[in-house]
Amino acid sequence: MASLNVGNLGEFLREQRRTAQLSLRQLADAAGVSNPYLSQIERGLRKPSAEILQQLAKALRISAETLYVQAGILDERRGLDGVEVQTAILTDPALNERQKQVLLQIYESFRKENGLVSREDRAAGGHADGREADAHETEADDGPHAT
Repeated sequence: MASLNVGNLGEFLREQRRTAQLSLRQLADAAGVSNPYLSQIERGLRKPSAEILQQLAKALRISAETLYVQAGILDERRGLDGVEVQTAILTDPALNERQKQVLLQIYESFRKENGLVSREDRAAGGHADGREADAHETEADDGPHAT
């Protein structure tokens, strides 16, 4: 799991807020957060939760996924590989932050165990476990074919 890159996130939020022609106070009110808290996020002093990012995205009329990528929660290079599941976990209000992180780690470990590799691994010709791809193997079953 990537760590939050709050400096870039804060700069991105400030830029989006200015593009939307909103004051700090207006965005804070629209997102349901305090003015000082939003200011701290913009200055890179606070790490907002997925729920706060979702509220900010809604107030800015941008996708929550965009903010998750900026925060380092989602890797934009992964495309749609598991993004919907990750987004559902991250935005579930019934789960606390620790539960969300554990679920995401379990989900990723199952994907690796089942041989689902990232685009980077596919481009390199390897597998999730670091093996090189055999000409007689496929990504789907991760095993040799009868010839």
